[in-house]
Amino acid sequence: MVTRERDQAGKTMWLLSPLLLLIVPGSSYVITGPEEVSGLEQGSLTVQCHYDPGWETYRKWWCRGAEWSNCEIIVITTGTELEMKKGRVSIRDDQRNCVFTVTMEKLRQEDSDVYWCGIHRNGAADLGIQVKVTVEPVAARCHYGPRWEAYMKQWCGEADESSCTILVQTTGSKQAKKSRAYIDQEKRTFTVALQN
Repeated sequence: MVTRERDQAGKTMWLLSPLLLLIVPGSSYVITGPEEVSGLEQGSLTVQCHYDPGWETYRKWWCRGAEWSNCEIIVITTGTELEMKKGRVSIRDDQRNCVFTVTMEKLRQEDSDVYWCGIHRNGAADLGIQVKVTVEPVAARCHYGPRWEAYMKQWCGEADESSCTILVQTTGSKQAKKSRAYIDQEKRTFTVALQN
């Protein structure tokens, strides 16, 4: 667990202190979330970070940067359930269920980076966990008309349709992944990405 606090001059200090959480009696400081998330270029992705009861009214934030000491807070809540948005990123705290959700929209490949879910504490070290975000490039975006939503979608790896090997296909769900190919189906469009 990484924490941060301010020194006497008001500058932010960043500390790696895994035992700090164990020495504060009567409180729980646990935040959990995914280690990695991915989305398609020009699509969106969501990250849900859960926290223990007792932290509902604390401000939650989403921060970018591989090093905690250089992490830049992109968006932060007000301590309420009001959604906050900055550019293509929004954050909303569901205090009843002790989870805050970060949404990144209109993804770009340069959005791939290390991010942090965090809780701000006045006069004490902030708490955070690391999340790796990967944005996959789009190989194709295919549109189809109404009435075709329930039909299977396929991506083929050859130029000749008669001898084409299907790399990935949907089976009634919105998403499908096989080997290096990935399909995401939404709003009468399915998008194919080829992953490394």
